[in-house]
Amino acid sequence: MFEKVLIANRGEIALRVLRACRELGIRTAVVYSTADADSAAVRLADEAVRIGPSASRRSYLNAAAVVEAARKVGAQAVHPGYGFLSEDADFAEICADNGLTFVGPSPQVMAALADKSSARALMRRAGLPLPPGAVQPVPTAAEAAAVAAEVGYPVIVKAAAGGGGRGMTVVRSPAELPRAYARTRAAAQVAFGDDRVYVERYLTDARHVEVQLLCDSHGNGVHLGTRDCSVQRRHQKLIEEAPALAPATLDAIAQAALRGALDVGFTGAGTVEFLVDAEERFHFLEINCRIQVEHPVTEMVTGIDLVHEQFHVAAGVPLRWRQQDIRLTGVAVECRVNVEDPDRGFAPAPGRLDRFVPPGGPFTRVDTHGHAGYLVGPYYDSLLAKVAVWAPDRELALNRLERALGEFEISGPGVRTTIPFVRRVLDDADFRKGRYTTGLVDRLLNAANPGEPRRTR
Repeated sequence: MFEKVLIANRGEIALRVLRACRELGIRTAVVYSTADADSAAVRLADEAVRIGPSASRRSYLNAAAVVEAARKVGAQAVHPGYGFLSEDADFAEICADNGLTFVGPSPQVMAALADKSSARALMRRAGLPLPPGAVQPVPTAAEAAAVAAEVGYPVIVKAAAGGGGRGMTVVRSPAELPRAYARTRAAAQVAFGDDRVYVERYLTDARHVEVQLLCDSHGNGVHLGTRDCSVQRRHQKLIEEAPALAPATLDAIAQAALRGALDVGFTGAGTVEFLVDAEERFHFLEINCRIQVEHPVTEMVTGIDLVHEQFHVAAGVPLRWRQQDIRLTGVAVECRVNVEDPDRGFAPAPGRLDRFVPPGGPFTRVDTHGHAGYLVGPYYDSLLAKVAVWAPDRELALNRLERALGEFEISGPGVRTTIPFVRRVLDDADFRKGRYTTGLVDRLLNAANPGEPRRTR
């Protein structure tokens, strides 16, 4: 096992990785920007290295500064968390060139899977079903229109290099396509430095389901069940639960995910994402080569620490689990607490936290870097906390999450959070009965009387 690890991230995921290191007897160093100088991760780490000013492109996205920090503190490995450099194949290669173990897949595998067109082609070769549409990028609006006419509207235009819910535009008619195509390409160029896009059928009334995988460098792999991530706004997840599907469907989708990952030589903890339609036919979306924000719900239903396993795999240890060892027990539900104002289109609402009291109670987990007096700045992702609960059944899990959110106290000048909106979702009759799709949030936002709950139990 490693003696020292550099944590190349911030916020709650930096704390999550730091705690796993402590439990494994690994010394820690964290990088930080000027804005995060008084963060909890900086206070708790064995060492901390300032790598730049507040702007992420000059700090957390500065690969050279991160690697120099790792060399400075004598780290053997770099854990990238999620976001920032976590799926940057060039960064993984730079780590390898400097004798550092990148906690994640190889640079070659990451490069192949980061490009959505490449990933789609690889998964089709592995036998995974894809949504109808183009496998390769479409270079002109005319070709995009031809694909759309073939598969039928609505379609979605996606950036080939996209990720994190960005670089997507839903198009519902031929008249909208030329402008949407041009706008998505322009946005992709700005966000990812790559303007390639592809077009596929947009599946309405679908659920967003993902499969958690663990694979080692010895050809072994297991799946840890499914998560439902259908409660989204602007393709960003708000609530996740595990497991997602009935056992028969679970086995089919999970085996397909594992087959695809092993076929491309994936190693580490990863997630294969699918859209599942009303007939429970599943369609491959993408593979994420990192720990996911929503990993706690999988940990709660399996009892397996995914970050621990990431370190074991990165150290070359054969997978410690066989598929028959994996047992899913009960139901876990997680919600994200973002510093955003749902009444203003989920606009960021940063500020200083005068009061911050997370919930407690049985089977309740809160991952957060927040505390009273903490300044939530405008520089980074708005995620402040994740509240995850476990229960023997879904109804009790939802009640427990509702109770926990009712206890959560967050206040400060100008500070707003997504908690009121999450409670609206929990109060929705269709959500309570499990009859919901990726269109749930839009329906609630468009409701004539948003303040009136629809629950009937």
